[in-house]
Amino acid sequence: MSSASDVLAIHQLLGRIVYFHTLFIEPELRPSTPLAPGQACCNHATAPGQLSVGELLPGSAWEALVEVATTLPAHHRPCPNAAGACCATCRVVSAATAVAAGWARTEFRSYRQAEPAETLLRDCGHRAATRLGPVFATQHASRCPTLDRLTVPEALPITEELPLTGELLALWAEPTATTHHPVASWLNHCTGLDDVRRVLETRRTGS
Repeated sequence: MSSASDVLAIHQLLGRIVYFHTLFIEPELRPSTPLAPGQACCNHATAPGQLSVGELLPGSAWEALVEVATTLPAHHRPCPNAAGACCATCRVVSAATAVAAGWARTEFRSYRQAEPAETLLRDCGHRAATRLGPVFATQHASRCPTLDRLTVPEALPITEELPLTGELLALWAEPTATTHHPVASWLNHCTGLDDVRRVLETRRTGS
């Protein structure tokens, strides 16, 4: 996945994550307690020698994904070492997991004024990891054992009522398919989660 058009498509989707997060999610975030660090990455566990964060992420569009994840401390669980020597692919996997889970929780809270089930958050995060992680690894020839240990959830989490999270997961199923067809959806006409909630309520009452 090294053609210029494929790279452009990936960069556009990463930009869309930043855009959605800044416009919709970040204004609704509540103070939260950071989680304990996650498992050690490949470079700090049993498979050292993987391409590192310091080698691949600085100046990369993928760095934006990690920056978004750091605003979600209740979901982001990078390697305890969290240094430039960490496996870059592991870092992207942990960031993708955090973003999808954090978005799902924020959306669920906003629309239903309640806490989502942990299984929903886990499934959304896991699905994102299995989709964004391989794209990064293929682009940078940096597949690591963490990816090989990921198992794809049997079914896509029920995200019809979580349109931002659902779009994130859907777009990254085939990221280069959007190369010549930029995604346009009704979300582009919303300016916040209140707008999204009103659309969902209208759809429910109209069905």
